[in-house]
Amino acid sequence: MNKFSNTDFTPPLIDGVSASKVFLPPDTSANTIFDYLCHHFPHIQPQEWQQRFSDGLIYAADGSKLGIEHIYTPNTHIFYYRFLAHEIHVPFEHEILFENEDLLVVDKPHFLTMTPTGQYVQETLLVRLKKQTGYAELTPIHRLDRETAGVVLFCKTPATRGIYQQLFAERKVEKTYHAIAAHRPELNFPQTLQLHLEKGTPFYTMQVNPDKPQNTQTSIELLQHNQYFAKYCLKPKTGKQHQLRVHLNYLGIPILNDPFYPVIAHKAEHDFSHPLQLLAKEIYFIDPVLQQEMSFSSRFELTL
Repeated sequence: MNKFSNTDFTPPLIDGVSASKVFLPPDTSANTIFDYLCHHFPHIQPQEWQQRFSDGLIYAADGSKLGIEHIYTPNTHIFYYRFLAHEIHVPFEHEILFENEDLLVVDKPHFLTMTPTGQYVQETLLVRLKKQTGYAELTPIHRLDRETAGVVLFCKTPATRGIYQQLFAERKVEKTYHAIAAHRPELNFPQTLQLHLEKGTPFYTMQVNPDKPQNTQTSIELLQHNQYFAKYCLKPKTGKQHQLRVHLNYLGIPILNDPFYPVIAHKAEHDFSHPLQLLAKEIYFIDPVLQQEMSFSSRFELTL
């Protein structure tokens, strides 16, 4: 039996980072695993793979560490870890609000990306939590934008992950957001906004298409205001990307400090001076495992 065929190995957490798994297919001309990785991930420089091999960050399926000279073996898999040489520190901290056997409920600060992506690995909520708790299987059940703060749920065990994710898919979770935006006396609240949202240009934005049937719904209530700004309570029925941001922008009251709507305004990565004034304030659901009501509230506050 080939030494790579043992699949009992579970890669450890390394500094809060879980290993990524790559299948090695039979239809390739690669002579070494290094050759295959360079070809399969063309956006990653060969020097980066060389460094990962050198640092002992690439494992065979049986848990043995691989070197850059290891021959390609098809129909098996390997594990690798991703670290960044330079990463901008996000100077805000999360707080664990609640924990039981299955769930971790966390208060996410502004500017902290949920999971490793692009230029962030260590400076993400998931990796910080894994380092803090040691829970290698921790997975977000839903997501918040990097710019948005507030309550977010993580599942600790793969066995119940799908059950909790189904809650969101079936819209059985009540989410309440707070937002600061312009005060326009001519707008009537409360109101419910129903719009069709689709991918916009650039690709990471969303736009309203008035010619298609609605696929998003948000109830909006005015909580308080001064002469210029107001605090709004938003209750989305659906969960499209950037839904709340696009809905308020549609009403002519874009959320304060929104870098995408109505105009894209990229900031320096180390500029944390003007957080998006959007907060996932509360979340409510009936726990499908415990069969009891669960309600959590962020300790962050948005003020006029």
